[in-house]
Amino acid sequence: MPNAPETLNRALGRGSRFDWWQALVRVLSSIEAVRDGRAMYMLLVAYAGAGTSMASAIRAYGQGQLPWAIGLGTAALFIAFYGTNAAGLMLMDRAMGRPVRDPRDAVFDALGIGHRVLLALLTMMLAAAALAGAVLGLYWLSGLGELGVWLFALAVPVTVLLIGLAMLAGVAVVAPLTGPTVWSGASTWQAVCTLWRLIRERLLQAGVLTGGVSLATGLVGAATSVMVLVGGRVMAEASVAVLGVNVPPQVLMAGLFGRTVMIADVSTVAARDLTYISAASVGGGVIFALALVLPTLVYLRGVCEVYLALQAADEAEGQGGTE
Repeated sequence: MPNAPETLNRALGRGSRFDWWQALVRVLSSIEAVRDGRAMYMLLVAYAGAGTSMASAIRAYGQGQLPWAIGLGTAALFIAFYGTNAAGLMLMDRAMGRPVRDPRDAVFDALGIGHRVLLALLTMMLAAAALAGAVLGLYWLSGLGELGVWLFALAVPVTVLLIGLAMLAGVAVVAPLTGPTVWSGASTWQAVCTLWRLIRERLLQAGVLTGGVSLATGLVGAATSVMVLVGGRVMAEASVAVLGVNVPPQVLMAGLFGRTVMIADVSTVAARDLTYISAASVGGGVIFALALVLPTLVYLRGVCEVYLALQAADEAEGQGGTE
């Protein structure tokens, strides 16, 4: 049987030889997700559908059609959520070395397990609410008589530690790893138990690896933004110089940032120029979608790798404990 120091080390996440280098290499290799055509296709379709539904909802709201606006807005969230889960399932297949399922199968599977992600998140939020209620109860007791002053002296460090740890757990474990836990095949209750175990035993490691995912995602996002800005400016300047489009270059770049060109007085713009502006908006929208999807792909693959790295550490610890 393990002695007390070994038990304490295991609870603090130090019981096994955690391979930091291997884990960080796996996380940073998530940048390769930009080459995953199937998952990219899934996210592009999902975000295009969600964007179209949201734009229709905004238009319906502007026309005073509130029920339609609510329905279309809900549809946009539904499409984005389940589309992201479908892409996550495909990326988890890739991370685990399994045959990657077809996009159609991924959508059907996501419809069958997406509720597990929501229920697991809801359960963890209820646990956080119960913790907050206990802290508020301690503050209420701190206002009762002379004993309350001593209780308040206890409440100050307890509040700081609990709030800090709860925020770290939410950012490093609950938010990024709930999806991968379910995508790996866990039920709702298994996902909740896994998240709680990771919070108790792997919080520090999860925080560092999640930071690595954020770094990789930020690098891809920054590189994509630079390419869009430089390429968009060259495109706009060349369009004005070569095609003779008589509009400011930034007008042709609006679609690259997901914006619609608003012209106050259409009569001041030639009909030929309006067609080029519309074409630039459509083409720019495609680039905007790609610029949004690429960092998302890296992030989803990265959190899958974090989950698998932590699971591998648990397996190695279990094997080490039986030797």
